[in-house]
Amino acid sequence: MQKMKHFSVIVLTFIMMASCSPYQKVLNKGNADERYKMATDFYNKGQYAKAITLFDKVLPEYTGKPQMERIQYMKAESHYKTKDYSTSGYYFSRFSSNYPKSSKREEAMFLSAKGYYLSSPKYSLDQTDTRKAIEVLQEFINTYPDSDKLKEANDIYKTLSNRLEKKYFEISKQNYSLEKYEAAIVSFDNFLEDFPGTTYKEEVYYYKFKSAFDLAVKSVEYKKKDRFKNALNYYLKLKKTFPKSKYLDEIQKSKIILDNQLLASTK
Repeated sequence: MQKMKHFSVIVLTFIMMASCSPYQKVLNKGNADERYKMATDFYNKGQYAKAITLFDKVLPEYTGKPQMERIQYMKAESHYKTKDYSTSGYYFSRFSSNYPKSSKREEAMFLSAKGYYLSSPKYSLDQTDTRKAIEVLQEFINTYPDSDKLKEANDIYKTLSNRLEKKYFEISKQNYSLEKYEAAIVSFDNFLEDFPGTTYKEEVYYYKFKSAFDLAVKSVEYKKKDRFKNALNYYLKLKKTFPKSKYLDEIQKSKIILDNQLLASTK
């Protein structure tokens, strides 16, 4: 019991000492200049979490002042260094918008895009940060075509575009899997408009045919003829565009059914 009391006293003493540290004093009771100086010191020492807390305190007090440009940049970079990438993307983007003539703008814009890129998840998850990264990267590439970061920017742009491409392709496929055939066809058409150079084009044509064919088969009688004609058009487009498509053998049975249905409808 005596040892426990002794331990409790030590812990309490430690907490009291910590609460009375220079950092806590400045954070809680310091003026703007003291907080700004300490925040900058922590930033320079790489103690970014503490720097962020202090920057948050001083930001309102430096609105419109010359120090604000530096504070905003250090705050954005502190978030980046602590791997809070999405937040850093936001603050770097704000910096580049607020200070278009800053010598740090090129770097800020690139790091904004990179922050969003590093926080962007795999294709199956929400792609908000992916879209933000692409938007900022496009602006960066247009604004700084001679930047030494241009190659990296283009590489990241390609990676993110491929991620979005796969995302929307899988959404279209899911419509087919859920037997939402009309929605699948519309989704695939939109996909081809958004990604005209896609590497999934052969698969898109295949799934458009499958969607149209299955829709025709499951339709009420009076709609079948027109829908089988649509399916035939999709088949012919697949065969013309990809005469050696790996899917042609697979869908041959469906093509025979389609031909028979159309032949019967002319009698």
